[in-house]
Amino acid sequence: MMELKVIDDTLAVAAQMQPGELGPLAGQGFAAVICNRPDGEEPGQPPLDAMRTAAQEAGLAFHHIPVAGGTFPPAAVAAFGAIRRGTQGKVLAYCRSGTLAATLDALANVHGLSVAERLSRAKAAGYDLSALAEQMEACG
Repeated sequence: MMELKVIDDTLAVAAQMQPGELGPLAGQGFAAVICNRPDGEEPGQPPLDAMRTAAQEAGLAFHHIPVAGGTFPPAAVAAFGAIRRGTQGKVLAYCRSGTLAATLDALANVHGLSVAERLSRAKAAGYDLSALAEQMEACG
């Protein structure tokens, strides 16, 4: 069963979900899903196409911004921010544990928050991003 961790009123993050779990999201105000996992990252992970199809059948936009190895390329951060700013409704971002999705949001900083505020929001959702404070500062 999927556990959503709320970052703010427009974003929640989650660990890997199954295609069948996407259906109820539209009824909860979600408009888009962002997958931050490379397809086939680990055995047993649902194929990207299955997740995309399930999201679209539920009426959700589906975006794929894969990141791996703890690196966050500027293009991935910019793409994440653009989706967040351009989506009318809530966004659900997921990866293996939710940490990469929370990190991309903190780096994208779509609300222009201070580093302390971004760290606090992530911590309230269960993610300690303090090791990335300098990178957040550099991203603005």
